[in-house]
Amino acid sequence: MIHVGENTWNLRIFITDLKVEKQLRVRGDQHIGGIMLQLVDPENPKDWSDHALWWPEKNIWLTRTRSTLDQVGVQADCLLHFTPMHKTLTVQLPDLRFLECRVDYSIKTFAAVVNLCKDLDIRHPEELSLCKPLEAEHLKKNYGKYPQKNGSGYLQPAPDTNSFIPNNSAYKGGSSGSLDRTQNGNLLCAPVSPYNTTPRKGGTAPGTPVMSSPTGTCLGDMQENLAASPRCPSPDVRSRLVRPKSLIEKARMNVGWLDSSLSIMEQGIREFDTLCLRFKYYTFFDLNPKYDLVRINQLYEQAKWSILNEEFDCSEEESLMFAALQLQINWLNEAQCYQVRGLDSTYNENGTDDDIDSALNELQITLEGPKSSHDGNITKIPELSDHLRFLKPRKFTMKGYKRYFFAYRDLHLHLYKNAEDSRRGAPVITINLRGCEVTPDVNLSQQKFSIRLEVPPEGGNGPNTEVWIRCDTEDQYAKWMAACRLAAKGRSLADSSYDAEVSNIITLLKLQKPNQKATETIKPKNIDTQDYLSPKMLKKLSGKAATKILETHANVTKLTLMEAKMNYIQAWQSLPDFGVSLFVIKFDGHKKEELLGVAHNRIMRMDLNTGDHIKTWRYNTMKAWNVNWGIKCMMIQFHDENVVFSCLSADCKVVHEFIGGYIFMTMRSKENNQTLNEEMFHKLTGGWV
Repeated sequence: MIHVGENTWNLRIFITDLKVEKQLRVRGDQHIGGIMLQLVDPENPKDWSDHALWWPEKNIWLTRTRSTLDQVGVQADCLLHFTPMHKTLTVQLPDLRFLECRVDYSIKTFAAVVNLCKDLDIRHPEELSLCKPLEAEHLKKNYGKYPQKNGSGYLQPAPDTNSFIPNNSAYKGGSSGSLDRTQNGNLLCAPVSPYNTTPRKGGTAPGTPVMSSPTGTCLGDMQENLAASPRCPSPDVRSRLVRPKSLIEKARMNVGWLDSSLSIMEQGIREFDTLCLRFKYYTFFDLNPKYDLVRINQLYEQAKWSILNEEFDCSEEESLMFAALQLQINWLNEAQCYQVRGLDSTYNENGTDDDIDSALNELQITLEGPKSSHDGNITKIPELSDHLRFLKPRKFTMKGYKRYFFAYRDLHLHLYKNAEDSRRGAPVITINLRGCEVTPDVNLSQQKFSIRLEVPPEGGNGPNTEVWIRCDTEDQYAKWMAACRLAAKGRSLADSSYDAEVSNIITLLKLQKPNQKATETIKPKNIDTQDYLSPKMLKKLSGKAATKILETHANVTKLTLMEAKMNYIQAWQSLPDFGVSLFVIKFDGHKKEELLGVAHNRIMRMDLNTGDHIKTWRYNTMKAWNVNWGIKCMMIQFHDENVVFSCLSADCKVVHEFIGGYIFMTMRSKENNQTLNEEMFHKLTGGWV
């Protein structure tokens, strides 16, 4: 008979691989690591190194092996699980295909995304994150008002779990939970086109994989496969996409983001569940066709589906331009039989010689300075002047545009009655462009080339002032639009990127023009317009959609695959609403719901119905931000005021993480020895400051 001490008690532990529950006689001062050693059978050759203790009731991992049972609060009535930390997660990529991956469920979500992106050959993983799949009901109500299912809300941990079933799916060779990685790392299979995407319920045996109908590619071609997506997903997958119909529904789409500072397991995700991998932060660092084949393709796919699902408002010309670029990409993919390597003759036609030439050009620019279209006088800051039209909208008036002579210098717009006054008179109006918001308003069919400026008030107090500038021609618009964009960032016309910005604007405008003569030389092909245009645009164009797509496509027939994708991404980034993540909030002391827009350099108070910017606060004037986690209220301290609000459409942590994440993105460097500072990311996003 075994003597039992007074301070010992029975601890129930379920070993998930063996489906066996053990009872250990333990003391409160025993360490977690010692408990795990008692569970391991020395005669069993199984590798237990990836196992850890999971506490279902508390929804936490007991990963600190030096902590004692007393320190973590484990008592006699507790049930622990001894289970693998790496589990199978179904990941939906931006191109809507699915991968089944082995993911560490015990580490922070940010670290899990970093590891996943490494396996997928996606650089700069800090730009991406995991989110829960959205359903139509999530767009109808704010966060916290979803119907409770089995006692838990949308983002709350599930009360039951299917994580503790041996991993013995037939497609994995009948392994019984083995964690040995294959030669392909964490990727268990090639991307597949899902036709049965119904998620498994907790407690049901996985049986066969959720996905079926593989694309027919081998595992060795994984990265090439991810760099060239199929033309369209299955009808079942596309039918599950949610389409926001208003600004408030667009704001509710941000509810699904996981908390980067918690593990996947702690956020209610269980083995074989599905998560979406998406670009979260709309600031894409060092996007290089040479190194980023997979990243560029997945970014293009996310842009494409955001356009087709009407997450962004597009004019008819813009929609047709996106459709034409998509058509070019699809045709090139088919022509090349999805062989990505060697596709882009422009970027990598000469192999190593091209790399050497590129390096020499960069060295020359560094030594001599960038070439400019100006007169070459480096001692003089370039200026811009021309006749433009100006409008300052006011309520209850029908006042139209008035013509002025504009002069741009030193980040300021100076408006004069005529050109002579600009040489000797004082300006009628002066606008400081530094820190202003610049939004395009272009309609090619109406020959409308306008620039909307939201100018912050002097001293920082009060709402922004809205003014409009209208240009007469495309070239005029391109020059002034580029100047305004650079000035908003505090950069003058002497900046080396000015000419490139002008060229990009002109290129995008040309891509939107239909080319009716060129369509005569193009052999008509069957085009399923539903794959290329949003439902709203399809309804507007009716039976003319296919013809108009072909007319616009004539402008892009000479683009290579990579050029078409890069043009698509650049056009996406040029949309007025690009890069603003929306949230439904209530400001402290206000009963009315409003919108908060979070961008890479600012946050904005916005009208819930129109989306008009009421006030803008920039991060460079921010002193600190804090969250009261008890009442889910956030306070941001600026130099001149404190902004206090509660978030209604998502957890307050999501807003906090967006702001901290964007601040982290500004700290990145192109230095070769630059490493990802995960600790700094968590300090900025985890509520430590």
